[in-house]
Amino acid sequence: MSDTPGRLLRLLSLLQSPREWPGHELAERLGVSPRTIRRDIDRLRELGYPVHATQGNTGGYRLTAGTAIPPLLLDDDEAVAIAIGLRTAAAGSVTGIEETSVRALAKLEQVLPSRLRRRVTVLQEAAVAVPQGGPSADAEHLALLAAACVTHEKVRFTYRAANGQETRRLAEPHSLVAAGRRWYLVAHDCDRADWRTFRLDRLTDPLRTGARVPARELPGSVDAATWVSTTLSGTAGHRALLLVHAPAEQVADRVPATLGVVEPVDDHTCRLLTDADSLEYLAYRIAVLGFDFDVLDPPELGPHLRTLGERVLRAAHTAEQSGDAR
Repeated sequence: MSDTPGRLLRLLSLLQSPREWPGHELAERLGVSPRTIRRDIDRLRELGYPVHATQGNTGGYRLTAGTAIPPLLLDDDEAVAIAIGLRTAAAGSVTGIEETSVRALAKLEQVLPSRLRRRVTVLQEAAVAVPQGGPSADAEHLALLAAACVTHEKVRFTYRAANGQETRRLAEPHSLVAAGRRWYLVAHDCDRADWRTFRLDRLTDPLRTGARVPARELPGSVDAATWVSTTLSGTAGHRALLLVHAPAEQVADRVPATLGVVEPVDDHTCRLLTDADSLEYLAYRIAVLGFDFDVLDPPELGPHLRTLGERVLRAAHTAEQSGDAR
């Protein structure tokens, strides 16, 4: 790229990704020499962009936090996504950012081109989020842990278990996962030498230690969302394994990650592993799934399903009689 301003904008766009870029890779992307990349990096620094360089085989360039926020370079889709996110923040699962979101949105929409402002307005009018109750994550904690995930930096925090017991933990954060109304931190617990899933609403006093470690892969090379889904499926007191007579994709659309794990058997059936605090509630959840199913385990679930079915049939019969009387 011989056009210097255009090349600087493209370089800045690459550097705003949360990773380190080796100089030779940037040079290949932009079609210039490593020497030109070094000069362009110096130009960005003169403009106020805090570009950090590290040495060694794994070193490279990345943007870091500075004393002021430099101008951000957003493409159309990124700008629309941020505007939609800010508009719906008040109904989200992060506390303490409602007023801040309004101020940030006002600044963003002031500079949005008219074509993008129309897209944001149309999307917002068509998609309405229903406010939900329940625990939510602290915005500052979320930002701190997200940064630690990106830089592979150990963190310390206090964690309150379901029984109310609090412990101080040292962990290597891997990912943040939003499941339903809650946020979860997937991390390798250093004290227990094992992987753990932490609810953010039970996590307090997080502290970045400054100690960076090599990135770890989750067991089985699964993604973080799958890991959280599998972990949460075993946290309740009663578990059921079903053979559902419907494609796995359709069942997964009706079963949130926090309520079960869906595995395809063939194109027309799948297995569903789900759990709940009681067999009665488990029977209710299964009954309203909307698909035919067979209970593979446990057999104790059968009487609860029968009782629920009889209750529904009696109510249906009463409704039909009431209709006939009119």
